[in-house]
Amino acid sequence: MSFRGFSRPNASSGMGVSDQCKNAFMELQRKKVHRYVIFKVDEKKKEVVVEKTGGRPESYDVFTAALPENDCRYAVYDFDFVTSENCQKSKIFFIAWAPSTARIRAKVLYATSKDRFRRELDGIHYEIQATDPTEMDLEVIRERAN
Repeated sequence: MSFRGFSRPNASSGMGVSDQCKNAFMELQRKKVHRYVIFKVDEKKKEVVVEKTGGRPESYDVFTAALPENDCRYAVYDFDFVTSENCQKSKIFFIAWAPSTARIRAKVLYATSKDRFRRELDGIHYEIQATDPTEMDLEVIRERAN
């Protein structure tokens, strides 16, 4: 797709997605092996790779603590909850973490690669863009899931 005056190939073609990412997401989504997966852009390889996975018993606090304070990341989190009808449900959240203290270059790199990467992960229910921990607080996740 191109717009008058400029084309987008470089913006969307920036980063590839490793098979490791797709496999880890499938293990979270279908096999319920992971509670969360944190992804990192590897600039040398020019692709998104898995940085860390968390087991099912790990809490949301452990997940948020695993995100770097001063750098960007993508993450998926499988949130389990009980509905008002007492049904056990699960929703997968995609979180684009871009703290205000991150380098401008990192923010631009993650922002321009996000849509392409997100499209590779089929089955995400909600997306959250967070620049500060309060924007992805457990209450925010709960509200979005219900």
